[in-house]
Amino acid sequence: MADAPGAAHTADPADPADTAHQGSGGGESTFTVIVAALANLGIALAKAVAGVISGSSAMLSEAAHSVADTVTEVLLLTALKRSARPADEEHPLGYGPERYVWALLAAVATFVGGAVFSLYDGIHTLVSGENLGDPLASYLVLAVAFLLEGFSLRTAVRQARGEAARRRVPFLRYLRRTADTAVKAVVMEDSAALIGLVLAAGGLLGGQLTGSGVFDGVASLCIGALLLYVAWVLGRSNVELLIGRPLPRATREGIRAELLAVEHVEAVLELTTLVQGPQEALVAAKVDFRDVSSAAQIEWACEQAEQRLRARFPAVSRVYLDPTPRRAASGPAPVPPAEGF
Repeated sequence: MADAPGAAHTADPADPADTAHQGSGGGESTFTVIVAALANLGIALAKAVAGVISGSSAMLSEAAHSVADTVTEVLLLTALKRSARPADEEHPLGYGPERYVWALLAAVATFVGGAVFSLYDGIHTLVSGENLGDPLASYLVLAVAFLLEGFSLRTAVRQARGEAARRRVPFLRYLRRTADTAVKAVVMEDSAALIGLVLAAGGLLGGQLTGSGVFDGVASLCIGALLLYVAWVLGRSNVELLIGRPLPRATREGIRAELLAVEHVEAVLELTTLVQGPQEALVAAKVDFRDVSSAAQIEWACEQAEQRLRARFPAVSRVYLDPTPRRAASGPAPVPPAEGF
């Protein structure tokens, strides 16, 4: 049944079929990723130059971090563009899940391009030591990078907070469960970047005060561990969506209720839902119709069911109903004996 007028609506952040608000999330996500990509590209070049001048392994780790983030944003832009293509004969269910393939590759880029290099450089510094140069350039770059990363993070958080507010869920819960992994990636990577900048500054300061490269090496290891965590969280989220995540339980119950409210429907024997994108979901169900219903009545009942589901859950893009006798749900129907036996 549809929500009563004026009833409170609490959405689930993992639910792309939420009816409360369906906006231009794709456009917002693209802008957020572009801002992050431009910021990271400039920061990566500046960090690399400062790292070479100062001889700081933490600065070089941060440069690798920013390069990995830039590659990540390019992959996320590819994901957003390719997943927006309409369904065709070769891909009748559309290209929505392709965004999670590219987003998974982005998580791998964070792991390979950032974490592995940072860990290696940190270990190398602790074992072999390093000759620290003038850290002034590094401090200047870190300050500018902090401002740019902060602006990028502010853009991503603003979008995520807006979506969380529209769905009436806490911000952190939305970020943890959202199917829009592009925005989730930008928020996590920019947050990690700000933490990494603080770690790099701490490593530089410790080395400057003591003359030892140990602080710089430890900072590089901490940056690598931070990137490992980000890559693991993003990778797990995208793998879960690639395997196939159902709509939340409350939404599934709402779908079942809508189907049962349709005339001629006796029971919903089996219900399958699948998240295909941030605002795209599939619904398939085995439905037991009244035995006395005509073929025409069943056809119109299926049409009415689809209309009801789309009205309440706008992101439900595909509805497949399979008329199934109730007895078939518990096993194969007995085969009638052949004539003459």
